[in-house]
Amino acid sequence: MSEQPSQFKFEVAMSCSGCSGAVERALKKQEGVTNVEISLESQTVLVSAIAPATFEVVKEKIAKTGKEIKKSEIVDQVA
Repeated sequence: MSEQPSQFKFEVAMSCSGCSGAVERALKKQEGVTNVEISLESQTVLVSAIAPATFEVVKEKIAKTGKEIKKSEIVDQVA
């Protein structure tokens, strides 16, 4: 039985496609990230991930791009 991914939502200050592209590239390199959906218009990043990509690991990856994380939450986490 495969592990169900958790979903994390981040509100990230992104002003252009270069910003969102940097975030997307960083997240897609992270082992365990199964999907990344970025909306430049709403400045949101929705990430689906399994271990070892925990909420804190994903949050740190976004922070390392230099973008400000305005809000973050775990949307759905399977126990």
